[in-house]
Amino acid sequence: MKMNVKVIPRSSKNEVVGKMANGILKVKLTSAPVDGEANKSLIKLLAKEFKVKKGQIQILKGKTSKNKLVEIN
Repeated sequence: MKMNVKVIPRSSKNEVVGKMANGILKVKLTSAPVDGEANKSLIKLLAKEFKVKKGQIQILKGKTSKNKLVEIN
């Protein structure tokens, strides 16, 4: 399953906010977008949310952007 995700870094807590009107999943993360920390937090949060292993989640596009394309196997 592929999905578009919009990441809001440096938030007060890690949470999946929900789908926006355009179908993009909005996610808030406490970590800063430095050295891939936000990407690691995103994968961990999505693994917990969708009840899959972290290894089953890949960021296909947007590793350095707030807008990402994520694949969950």
